[in-house]
Amino acid sequence: QLQLVESGGDSVQSGGSLTLSCTASGYTVRHSMMAWFRQAPGKDREGVAAVLLPGTRYTTYVIEHLQGRFRASALAQGDTRATMYLQMDNLEPDDTAMYYCAATTSVRTIWTDRSQYTYWGQGTQVTVSS
Repeated sequence: QLQLVESGGDSVQSGGSLTLSCTASGYTVRHSMMAWFRQAPGKDREGVAAVLLPGTRYTTYVIEHLQGRFRASALAQGDTRATMYLQMDNLEPDDTAMYYCAATTSVRTIWTDRSQYTYWGQGTQVTVSS
């Protein structure tokens, strides 16, 4: 049973930084994908970043309008555990949202297509005040 454990959400002032972590365990991480989505009140859930784990090396993606402020990385810890990090710098009030970790062991489409993610975390709140 795949499990996702998120951490790192907090309240910060504009210009601050946060690092979110999501640890996935209980499945074979090779050829899986992990992602962060966020959802602000009254808005659709949007893809923020993703990591494709093909083996010992991985590919990262960050949504274009957040590149330069957000960075994604991952660490595979053996065959059945991986942690994805989302480094967020120069945070703005518009970054305020619930951030959700997601994972899929069956990568079908582009990483922003949330329908392919079978597993979702409970979410961690990020609040940025001006």
